[in-house]
Amino acid sequence: MSAESNFSNAKFLTVAEVAEVMRVSKMTVYRLVHSGDMPAVRFGRSYRVPETAVEQYLKGAVVDGQSDTA
Repeated sequence: MSAESNFSNAKFLTVAEVAEVMRVSKMTVYRLVHSGDMPAVRFGRSYRVPETAVEQYLKGAVVDGQSDTA
């Protein structure tokens, strides 16, 4: 099992918490999850997103064609 798919030590956030951190709507977070752009784990009818996945997504965000990490 790879380190990326091992969620045993991960802190999980609800969709509402992710939306608050990213300052977007919950629907935007659901779209990211369903498109595969943001990994999530489904518990019953709700999703939980690893905190590290949110951090990685934001680090990889591109604004005006330039990455923040460059």
